[in-house]
Amino acid sequence: MIAAPRSIGNSRDRQLLRLSWQDGSEQHIGHVQLRQLCPCSQCRAFRLRGMKPMVADSIRLLEVHAQGYGLQLVFSDGHQRGIYPWAYLAQLGAERTGNRPDTPRQVRCHS
Repeated sequence: MIAAPRSIGNSRDRQLLRLSWQDGSEQHIGHVQLRQLCPCSQCRAFRLRGMKPMVADSIRLLEVHAQGYGLQLVFSDGHQRGIYPWAYLAQLGAERTGNRPDTPRQVRCHS
């Protein structure tokens, strides 16, 4: 189990969530990526079918709420269903550096 970060920051202007982990490392995850990879059941179902939620490049993370085992994120498109566990967030940083050749179809995931 991954412990909560020491600190969490959100830059709306730069569209980045910053996580400072207990081991001293710092991670930056883009708002668009966070929204596209929302762990809620609806967004996860789209990805399991090979689709990807359509997310505008202008999406912003408006609110960040700690929920004990992760974060609830509120986006500018109104979406706020998923809770992002700490381990999931830590994994996103690793995935961010990799390029995937297969690009899933995009679909609208409702708030």
